[in-house]
Amino acid sequence: MSTPTTPTTSPRRRPSAGRRFVRGGWKHLAAIAACVFALFPLVYAFSASLSASGSLLGSNQLFSDLTGANYADLLSDPQNPYLTWFGNSLFVSVSTAAGTVLMGAAAAYAFSRFRFRSRRGGLLALLVIQMFPQLLAFVAIFLLLFAISEVYPVLGLNSRLGLVAVYLGGALGANTFLMYGFFNTIPKDLDEAAELDGASHAQIYWTMILPLVTPILVVVGMLSFIASFSDFLLAQIVLQDPEKYTLAVGLYQFVSVQFGENWGVFTAGAILAAIPVVVLFLFLQRYIVSGLTGGAVKG
Repeated sequence: MSTPTTPTTSPRRRPSAGRRFVRGGWKHLAAIAACVFALFPLVYAFSASLSASGSLLGSNQLFSDLTGANYADLLSDPQNPYLTWFGNSLFVSVSTAAGTVLMGAAAAYAFSRFRFRSRRGGLLALLVIQMFPQLLAFVAIFLLLFAISEVYPVLGLNSRLGLVAVYLGGALGANTFLMYGFFNTIPKDLDEAAELDGASHAQIYWTMILPLVTPILVVVGMLSFIASFSDFLLAQIVLQDPEKYTLAVGLYQFVSVQFGENWGVFTAGAILAAIPVVVLFLFLQRYIVSGLTGGAVKG
């Protein structure tokens, strides 16, 4: 009696290198190229901040001569108070982000939950206003703040609060639309159930709705922080006292004098100025995707 034989299976052949590249290997090469393209300016700037030459041409050989003199000069120059500029930027950016979130969330909640006359007209007006670039309003902003400074100096020219007010006015429309789409994804049955239990609109808004829309609040606050932290043109128009400069305006002073540019100190200041933005991205990255895509589900 013959013993049954088990069929032998041939070992699975490993795909060739060319086939693996066609299937998905090219994605790794594209990702590496994108990373190199994005990181090279940062590496070059960091090399220039550690260079003793004080110019960008002397930094073509990356990290050829290393020194911390640029950072020491940056933090110890009494005529250019970098730490004061850093504090001004944080104050303006944090105030703008908080105000944008509070104002935009209140407006988006009203447009999403309430039905009133001219509701659609108000949304359309916000959309149309945002279509015009801020460049067209620079002269009007200057004249408006100049007139306000004669009555309320704390909100006029050369005022950090005045700059915050300008940022808040410019960011309200776009952020309201962004939050409006996200608020529409929250079922209105929650509001009706809370109203049956005796909750007011304020209680529903603060204790129920806002916790549910935390991702979009975080994204709007982060975008407002970054935009105001890196803005130069509006800050240059509004702020005139060197002690009230933001980082963008203050760093420009290092390279604005012809034949007196100090690119080493400038790049050192730029590297330090990038730290808050990077830390903010790393801390809030889990909210970014959900906050930006959630409002696209229901308009």
